[in-house]
Amino acid sequence: MPIARSPRRATAASLVGVAALVLAGCGSQGDSGGASDGSVTLGFVNGSNTHFHTCLLKSVEQEAKAQDAKVYSANSKQDAGTELSNIEDMIARDVDALIVQTVNVDALEGDIAKAEAAGVPIYLTSVATSDMSDVLGAAVVDLKKVGALDAGWIEKDAAGKDVRVGIVAGAPGAASDLLVGGFEDALPASAKVVANQPGMFNPAKAQDVAENMIQANPDLDYAFVANEEMAFAVRKAFDAAGAEDVKIVSVNGTEEGIAAVTDGRLSATVANSALTIGQTAVRSTVGLLDEKQGVDKISDIPLVLVTKDNVSEAPQYCPK
Repeated sequence: MPIARSPRRATAASLVGVAALVLAGCGSQGDSGGASDGSVTLGFVNGSNTHFHTCLLKSVEQEAKAQDAKVYSANSKQDAGTELSNIEDMIARDVDALIVQTVNVDALEGDIAKAEAAGVPIYLTSVATSDMSDVLGAAVVDLKKVGALDAGWIEKDAAGKDVRVGIVAGAPGAASDLLVGGFEDALPASAKVVANQPGMFNPAKAQDVAENMIQANPDLDYAFVANEEMAFAVRKAFDAAGAEDVKIVSVNGTEEGIAAVTDGRLSATVANSALTIGQTAVRSTVGLLDEKQGVDKISDIPLVLVTKDNVSEAPQYCPK
């Protein structure tokens, strides 16, 4: 497969150095190395170690193997400085392209500049930049729409009544800010947000936040939680406080999340398949590098609002 390579690549690699890349696995598995031995080499810089990120890593690795591409992975652990360091290390490995699940959209400017100076194109997952001229492409999840879909469910369920809503956000920056912004913007005027605190995409932290939230707001009607892992912990905290009637809406569409919608622990969730994101990212990156016709620079990931009424429509979330 022909790959366009920049003459600046060798210079950039020498500037970064050839220090060994410490590869952080996207879960509790420890370090992760290259997968497959194809003619295209990809670097995947993951943003964290939540279930979403674990599934995304699996999808990227599986699709890279299917595309006869070699992939190296690194985990930024929700730290923008680590993300930039991971990108520098990938450049030192002389990868043909970078796939980046950023920890913070504000960090992307420096990331993109670093990669561009080295002649290494970046493909983004989940988010896109306002100016896409400097990136190879993106597999975009409309995170504001995700939040808006959950807010729309609350509007329909509340049916015009005055209701009180709590928000358990993720970590400040990138995904969480877009999710929460979309949710708040789409809430009806009859819905009042009475609490908004970050759970840091950490179930233990989210449970503490929920315990304080329900104690301060015992008349809470709904809660929006920025991912399902936190939502399960929030449900536990609410139930322990006797607030079983608080309805929780969330994000991801994991197998566990769909089961929670089915049994009523969650009222709704928005499925945005990590499997689909990873497959799209690798296929598009390889196709765009090869300048194949018909490969879109921007790919929109399908979203499905999942309730008890349509659980069968939820897409597969994580690779097997």
